[in-house]
Order: sequence, then C-alpha cells, then structure tokens
Amino acid sequence: NNCNTILAMAATTGVTRCLKSRRLVTTRAGESRIGKQPVKIPQGVDVKLNGQTLTAKGPKGELSRTFHELVELEMGDGVVNVKKRAETRQASALHGTSRALANNLIVGVHEGFDVNLQLIGVGYRAKANGSKGLTLSLGFSHDVEMEFPEGVTAELDKQGVNIKLSSANKETVTQFAADIRKYRPPEPYKGKGVHYLGEQILRKEGKKGK
Repeated sequence: NNCNTILAMAATTGVTRCLKSRRLVTTRAGESRIGKQPVKIPQGVDVKLNGQTLTAKGPKGELSRTFHELVELEMGDGVVNVKKRAETRQASALHGTSRALANNLIVGVHEGFDVNLQLIGVGYRAKANGSKGLTLSLGFSHDVEMEFPEGVTAELDKQGVNIKLSSANKETVTQFAADIRKYRPPEPYKGKGVHYLGEQILRKEGKKGK
C-alpha cells in the first residue's frame, strides 16, 4: 500500500515515521430546516397530488408544478409534506427548494403575489392597454411596449408612476417586474429609473464644475 511504499523510500534516509496519505471523507448530507416544515393548506384551497405533480386551486386561480424525482410529496391532514428520497447533496439542495416552490404554489392561488414598481424621472409614465399590457415612457425616443404574461395584471395610479403587478404565480410576476426594470435600472446620480417600491439606491455625487 501507499504507507509501505513511503516507509521503503524513507528507510534510506533514516526516517521511520509513516506518513499517512490523504483520504476522501464522505459526509452525510444535512437536513434542510425549510424542507422539514410542512406546507399548510388554507381553507378555500383544493390541492391534489398526482405522482410528482402538485395542483392547487383557489380564489386567485389554479397552478400546477411537477417536482424532481429526488423529492417525495405526501398529503397529510391539511398539509403537504416534502421529503428526500436519497441522502445526497443534490437531494438536500432540492429539498428546501421544493418545499418553497410548493408553498408558493399554494399561497399564490390563495392570496396571490404583488410586486410594486415606481417610475422616477421627468416624463416617465406608464399606461395600461386594457388586459394586453403596458406602454412605458422611459426617456427613449420611442415607447416601450410590455405584453402581460399569462395570469399577470397591473394597477396604476392616476399619474402613471406607481405600478402594482399581481399574479398567482410568483415566478412569473417577479420576472415580469425584472423585465420592466432592466429597460431603465435606477442610475446612481439622480436616481432616475424603474425602482422597486422602497428600494434604496446608493447615490453618487456628480462631478462639480470648476
């Protein structure tokens, strides 16, 4: 073995101590604190489980998601439990994520999710095109047309500078808000741009004239 080889080589130099070679240590994947928490099913929400596919129907709509084979979903007494099928790092990573996705699914059809945007800048405005989408004036030579993804709605204030986006699907509404924001991210000097409501921007001082 490696130790005997090292001893044989060291004998000519008078070294009698065996140097232990490094060994790979396999550790057991830890439990996710989030993953272990059951997902509560509120009143008014109908949840069905078909294999790896979870479907929830509530006041805000109906959503479905198919989960990875490394996690197992179980229906309990008014709850959905998410468990690992294997003690691996991938299963542990999917455990907490899957529980969060299942929770978002159920909360979404029951309460929905909102993202609030604020347009800051001279002439920056938004106008709703019925249920089709938004027309944004963001300081370009042309308006920006944003079509609503399925299930997303918007409310605007009278000035058209505050936008409230709503949907049962958290991923869809947050991605749509990010798509709007990327046209005019807040700049650090005057703060102009598309802000998340309450967002703090690190401001920079502009160059001073001589």
